[in-house]
Amino acid sequence: MPSPLECSQWILASYSGVDCTFRTGIAVRMNTENLTKKNFRSRIYDGTVRDYWVYVSEAYQAESPANLMVFQDGYYYLDEAKPMRVPDIIDKLVRENVIPPTVCVFVNPGTFEAPSKPEHHPDSQRSLEYDTVSDQYTRFLVNELLPEALEGLNVYQDPNKRAAVGFSSGGICAWSVAWFRSDLFGNVLSHCGSFVDIRGGGKYPYLIRNEAPKPIRMFFQSGENDLDTRYGNWALGNKQMESALRFKGYDHKFEFGPEGHNLVHGAELLKTSITWLFGNNA
Repeated sequence: MPSPLECSQWILASYSGVDCTFRTGIAVRMNTENLTKKNFRSRIYDGTVRDYWVYVSEAYQAESPANLMVFQDGYYYLDEAKPMRVPDIIDKLVRENVIPPTVCVFVNPGTFEAPSKPEHHPDSQRSLEYDTVSDQYTRFLVNELLPEALEGLNVYQDPNKRAAVGFSSGGICAWSVAWFRSDLFGNVLSHCGSFVDIRGGGKYPYLIRNEAPKPIRMFFQSGENDLDTRYGNWALGNKQMESALRFKGYDHKFEFGPEGHNLVHGAELLKTSITWLFGNNA
């Protein structure tokens, strides 16, 4: 078990320049009329609570099913102080008839009222949920949170119309959601995904190479200045994912740029990536 000093060093080394705090009062002022915030208590992750937001794009009509995007680390994708501003991009693409109307669910990782570990410690609840290679988080989404979040909304059950999204550990989590339930999620968007050995994620390239292909499409990005820690090299891990996906014939697109472990490059590619996943001509 890492000491407090090792923990602090890991956080500083791994997330330099990245604000990792999941605030309760985030600055979200983008189309707030269509954005609803709720709080959720889980049984699968017993004792945890989390905030989540549901965004319904402007053109949504109840009689027609909408696409679905589920964002892990939902805070990163909503906070106007960060570069993503997803609702604005979604509405722009819908208005331009590039993608169909889309419902977005932004989910924060679970927390305890008295957390014992910093949020980005490898034994934190966030890491337990996101980095673990198992179907537990997928079951939490599918069986617990989404039935509540999507109540009264008409969204596609077709996996080709649904995507899991995430940054860093949330990126590998997005892949795990599709990996374990490709019948419900056929698309993945990963930003600087943690395909390294924090909790076994480094084995995904091997699993991809040695198991029958699954009906998953993936758009992902990393950068030459991405993380390099005792858990692995993020740029290399993403390149190994790309190699495995190409070897096995998966439909995928990998963008590698100069950035580090942040959402700058992912934000620049956001319109392109969502269009690649959901474009009306895709």
